Amino acid sequence: MMTGSPNGSPNGSPNGSTNGSTATSSFERIIVTTRRGIDSEVLVTGPSDGTPVVSLHGFTGHLGGEVMLVALAEQGLRVHAPVWPGYSDSVGETAIDDMLDFALHGGDVIAALGLGPSNGLAPVDLIGHSMGAMIAAEMVALAPYGYGKLALISPLGLWLNDHPITDIYTQLPFEFPGLLFHDVAVGTELLAGGGVDFNDPQAIQRFLIGNSRRLGTAGKILFPIPNRRLSKRLYRITNPTLLLWGDDDRLLPRPYADAWSTALAHAERQTIEAAGHMAPYEQPASVAAALATFLTA
Repeated sequence: MMTGSPNGSPNGSPNGSTNGSTATSSFERIIVTTRRGIDSEVLVTGPSDGTPVVSLHGFTGHLGGEVMLVALAEQGLRVHAPVWPGYSDSVGETAIDDMLDFALHGGDVIAALGLGPSNGLAPVDLIGHSMGAMIAAEMVALAPYGYGKLALISPLGLWLNDHPITDIYTQLPFEFPGLLFHDVAVGTELLAGGGVDFNDPQAIQRFLIGNSRRLGTAGKILFPIPNRRLSKRLYRITNPTLLLWGDDDRLLPRPYADAWSTALAHAERQTIEAAGHMAPYEQPASVAAALATFLTA
């Protein structure tokens, strides 16, 4: 089942607001109900007859504007951006307990959107960023013939003992911009939605309360470490794959990019300059151009 309204604004930023970008008006906000009975918000943009692509957001949620997704739509793609349970007003996170639940839910949302083989249509291409890329890889590993091309932007999901990933659950709010962004000032503005003063204790308290639900959901697969043995299943992915990595990713430094390239030896890999872990927000035009070239080839 699907319901919708035009001009919906992306939800799920850490403070529950958007940054006011005019790009949000390019989205239609719809609600689909999966066969499991979970209501899921989906942001949709692009020509109605465009090639469909599904984009899965990371643990920060949508930060507002989603300029990269709009740029993809301008290339003729019909972009569907589901919002994970716990990241919007829709409930359902209590039904999601582990990585398998996330992966199956992703597939269920695609089916509820009327896309993919379960609806008699061609396999849909997947884009994932960070946590969303981790889930996208799991989805394709579970059902490689059910999906088309796979684009992974700074995916979580692997663990290297010599390069332990910073525990995001130990970070104070003001530490996130420096961890996730190449440009700390840009990161601070985006993560705060333009409305949080990280020097104000009360503002920090409100930020933490608003963020707890989202990070609580993400913690089901990211805490205590973001390792759910995905590496054991990556061999199943033979789909055309693109790996995108910011050249200044402080959360997942270069050894992780190398590990993914080793695990997915057939994958194309590109580096996004002047970008950290949040490359889709720091360099949306460059990321969109790389994705569009890959997806439309």
